[in-house]
Amino acid sequence: MSRVSATRALENALRRVGFRHVAGVDEVGRGCLAGPVTAGAVILDPDRHIPGLADSKVVPPDERDDLYEEIVRHALAWTVASSDPRQIDRINIHHASLDAMRRAVLALAPVPDVVLVDAFRIPDLPMEQRGIVKGDRRCAAIAAASIVAKVTRDREMVALHQQDPRYGFARHKGYATAEHLAAVAQYGYSEVHRRSFRASTVFDTMA
Repeated sequence: MSRVSATRALENALRRVGFRHVAGVDEVGRGCLAGPVTAGAVILDPDRHIPGLADSKVVPPDERDDLYEEIVRHALAWTVASSDPRQIDRINIHHASLDAMRRAVLALAPVPDVVLVDAFRIPDLPMEQRGIVKGDRRCAAIAAASIVAKVTRDREMVALHQQDPRYGFARHKGYATAEHLAAVAQYGYSEVHRRSFRASTVFDTMA
């Protein structure tokens, strides 16, 4: 995926029609076999431009860390919220992702007037929202939220690796790499694996 810098055009347009605090929200870890799904929510300061914001998936790790520090230092507000593997197994990954995003938005202070969401609409939000297709590539606030969520979740996966290095979480962050699948085949599922994410069909193709 090529890197496209996100812009503040949509946020600025919303401010011009009267919205004051425009939040972006995004989640990461949706397709993983292990670990939480983590949502970030960010209200950027319109007077503090942060250059280089883009979808977290196309930003190199060192630059992501630097952008994370810029975001948390200069944003008007930022929060993260996660749904753990047990919740994911209980209510499914889609609903767990939406719940994490909802909780992240509701924890923001100041409370946003409008929320920009990458693709989805979030149920039960008490404020205006807009679902933006490819929002993490187009909208600076959503890109910032994706970076905050990604760095937060990656650091948690590194901590889980330090507790149990058998699965290589620090390297693949819970995604279904060949290394990860081989470790699951050898050791079985850990406490942080999602039981509802079955990898049997992947194992069959590797046999």
